[in-house]
Amino acid sequence: MLDLRPVGYIIGLMLAVLGALMAVPLLVDAAAGNPNWWAFLESAFISGSAGVFLALTNYNALGRSLTLRQAFLVTVGIWAFLPLFGALPFMLGGPRAGFTDAYFEAVSGITTTGSTVFVGLDDFPPGLNLWRGMLNWTGGLGIAFLAMIFLPVMRVGGMQFFRTEGFDTLGKILPRAADIARSLAQVYAGLTVACLGVYLLIGMTPLDAAVHAMASIATGGFSPSDTSFNKYQGAGEYAGALFMILGSLPYIRYVQLVNGSARPLWRDPQVRAYLRWICYAVGSVTLWRIATSDMAPEPAFREALFNLVSIISSTGFFSGSFPGWGSYMMAVAFWIGIIGACSGSSAAGLSVFRVQLMGQVVVAQIRRLHAPHRVALVKYDGRSVDEDTLNALVMYIYGYVVTLGVLTVLLTFFGIDMESALFGVWTSIGNIGYGFGPMVARTGTFVDFPDAAKWVMIVAMLMGRLGLLSLFVLVLPRFWRS
Repeated sequence: MLDLRPVGYIIGLMLAVLGALMAVPLLVDAAAGNPNWWAFLESAFISGSAGVFLALTNYNALGRSLTLRQAFLVTVGIWAFLPLFGALPFMLGGPRAGFTDAYFEAVSGITTTGSTVFVGLDDFPPGLNLWRGMLNWTGGLGIAFLAMIFLPVMRVGGMQFFRTEGFDTLGKILPRAADIARSLAQVYAGLTVACLGVYLLIGMTPLDAAVHAMASIATGGFSPSDTSFNKYQGAGEYAGALFMILGSLPYIRYVQLVNGSARPLWRDPQVRAYLRWICYAVGSVTLWRIATSDMAPEPAFREALFNLVSIISSTGFFSGSFPGWGSYMMAVAFWIGIIGACSGSSAAGLSVFRVQLMGQVVVAQIRRLHAPHRVALVKYDGRSVDEDTLNALVMYIYGYVVTLGVLTVLLTFFGIDMESALFGVWTSIGNIGYGFGPMVARTGTFVDFPDAAKWVMIVAMLMGRLGLLSLFVLVLPRFWRS
């Protein structure tokens, strides 16, 4: 029989930490004289009490090693269960949202999707907007750090957690997973502080700078304004594009860079391809806009750079009138959103690594067609890729495409037009945050979607964040057999 006590113990500890984090927006609202601080006090008490109770009732699991099944349940449980309590401030204060909208917003924040169902963000209590940014930041890599703190207590290797989360360490560069987590946390925090400083220098208010910095590095996309980066056009767009790119590169390479080895970052084929593809997308859209409009080269380049980087990095900020640029832009945006950013970052999508590898598979198959008896090895970064890895790759991409199609059709059953449905699933499963289509155009949010459609998008967001397979594994009957 599957022992759920270790799972409950870890999730309880995580809930207690989540409740403690609510003290930050509580103090911000209290300092601003906003009565919304009561909502955070209630939410913190409920979350903290539930976490402590859950941890204490499962305390006898301490010292037991996690099995692989338990590790999967911990991973899925963290991402699905924590938003239940992260949604409390949206229900008890601020917009007084219903459960579906509040849970949607919390899941979108923690999965770093960035889609929202709220309008009037500029009028939100400052603490509530800060909480949205904190959900992004915590979900980016923060949950992995917290889990790495608690998992040694359960005598489970941290690398096992990274695998079940879909986190690619790209090679164990440090002797222990705890060392990796500590180094990653330092890099993550350092990038966030640097981003905050730059945003303050270009004229953002302290609240805007804090929320945008956390969302940029986490590639989350939540903004304290309905207009996102339109308030900071110019230098803000260039700075935002820079930090979104930095947040979507493999964090392990940063750890190596900090430890004095820059070579792995510059020689990483995934990083080179990612930057190259950004240049192709931005360059082509810029030229297309200049040729089809009366826009000057600099603003055309700047808006294309910011918005396309936001999409490929699965962040979700926007500037300008991006949705109205035309069909070519939509096609480019769709495909780079499917590709996503680098494996080993907080970004989502298929990942550059998988797309590169799939390209090698296609080339090898074409060579075999030309010469059936020829041995065409699939190589990546000079190393041969084994058959099991290739089979898993093909299965993942197949599952991604099929899931995208099935959920799109499912959304149309709830009265949503095909364009809004396709891009609704696209933005959810890719954790992108952008919305396109007639049902999104009015507000730029998903507030007009029916509740049933929002739940489909919630499932898609969790699938995208967990890399599909962690959720699919749970529906297999043999997973639950002893």
